[in-house]
Amino acid sequence: MIYLELFWSFFQIGLFSIGGGYAAMPLIQSQVVDMHGWLTMTQFADIMTIAEMTPGPIAINSATFVGIQTAGLLGAIVSTLGCIFPSCIIVMTLAYIYYRFRGLSIVQGILAGLRPAVVAMIASAGISLFIMAVYGQHDLPANPFQIDLVGLLIFGAAFFVLRKWKLNPIYVMAGSGLFGAILYAVL
Repeated sequence: MIYLELFWSFFQIGLFSIGGGYAAMPLIQSQVVDMHGWLTMTQFADIMTIAEMTPGPIAINSATFVGIQTAGLLGAIVSTLGCIFPSCIIVMTLAYIYYRFRGLSIVQGILAGLRPAVVAMIASAGISLFIMAVYGQHDLPANPFQIDLVGLLIFGAAFFVLRKWKLNPIYVMAGSGLFGAILYAVL
């Protein structure tokens, strides 16, 4: 039964996550944390971090990690297939439609209309992870001034380094993890 639930959950994520892995984060969180309770929000944030650092698409990496965490190796395979299957069908269908009707202005209008929704989904995922990093919980606390200063400092430094020097995000994530381990151990 768990395999069918994993497949169906990640099938839905694959079906509705137009815009890439970052846009899929709120959908993955909804299925994995909120609906099924397979992971806590802290575990979800950890898996998202690992999925971002691991080579490959974030949604597929997270499906694999959630599947293995929930139901072992077979769960990882089922989750990954559930995530990939609708995407393959959608991409093949859209490619056919695009190549057949690419000159029509309505097709260009549809693509332009999807951009704001994708930006909003990415912003939602970013805000959720920011709140988790700075407050250590899923929702804003009653007192918004109860900030994890180490998390805020690491976030600010990583954001500054990424914007100022355009360093590779993998190096910034690795450095953030190293500094976080040191700062949390010391403080």
